[in-house]
Amino acid sequence: MSKTTQKIVPHLWFDKEAKEAAEFYASIFPDSKITNVTTIHGTPSGDSDIVSFELWGQKFMAISAGPLFKFNPSVSFIVNFDPSREQDAGGKLNEVWTKLSEGGTVLMPLDQYPFSEKYGWIQDKYDLTWQLILTNPEGEERPPFVPSLTFVGDQCGNAEEAIHFYLSVFKNTKQGLIARYPTGMEPDKEGTVMFSDFMLENQWFAAMDSAHEHKFRFNEAISFMVYCDTQEEIDHYWEKLSAVPEAEQCGWLKDKYGLSWQIVPSGMDEMMSKGTPEQLARVTKAFLKMKKFDLVELQKAKNHGDGSGGFSG
Repeated sequence: MSKTTQKIVPHLWFDKEAKEAAEFYASIFPDSKITNVTTIHGTPSGDSDIVSFELWGQKFMAISAGPLFKFNPSVSFIVNFDPSREQDAGGKLNEVWTKLSEGGTVLMPLDQYPFSEKYGWIQDKYDLTWQLILTNPEGEERPPFVPSLTFVGDQCGNAEEAIHFYLSVFKNTKQGLIARYPTGMEPDKEGTVMFSDFMLENQWFAAMDSAHEHKFRFNEAISFMVYCDTQEEIDHYWEKLSAVPEAEQCGWLKDKYGLSWQIVPSGMDEMMSKGTPEQLARVTKAFLKMKKFDLVELQKAKNHGDGSGGFSG
């Protein structure tokens, strides 16, 4: 199997609309497509569609698995429209804004702000949130999508600590910009993070603190899948990240800031898309019993004793 170049993939949890939403997003952004749809049976939510898709060349994953979790603005996606890369970047931004606005809610109007000529924050009709920004091409280049984490409530003030923590857990990391709240921005506390970005496994993320009264916090609706080639790697991330024992199931864990991660074998996607229905059923049954994934056991379930193939890529 070819190694996936994108090691961390955002994962979106829908009630029933994963496929419809992925098609909607793929129709809005350039260089986008649905790469695979698999239905797995016998999960706690019944039949679940698992949808792999790419937006502007970046990988995403979505699942329809019942109304357990709802999107909220604690994790949003910054979309960079960079005039040095895109012809008519401003026009394209307007176009995407219009499409995401259909049935959506504006959180910050599309306007000129001190930090950008053109910026807006929108919650779309599926409640997923996007921050569209006309990027200043002077700065270091950033990819089209940057997942952004907002630390609120009892986590407010932890953004900087969290960034350092993630930089210590992952490889191929780098601290990017950091801008702090000045005095006079109450309720935001001077010195806390107004905006920062950082790189994990060569992928950019952003983080900020917000002391305003928010009715939301991190939840399982958006998680980050970390693809691992070996059991050692799975063990490393599990040990470093998992902080909430009761949240551990089927490769999912929750870190000390409440953010959800899925630590998965890199061969999982191929298995899901190319396995026979019987293999899929056996692997599904095996992984539903696991907390941390066990490559050897998954391999056994897949092969059912025939010993062929590989789960570790």
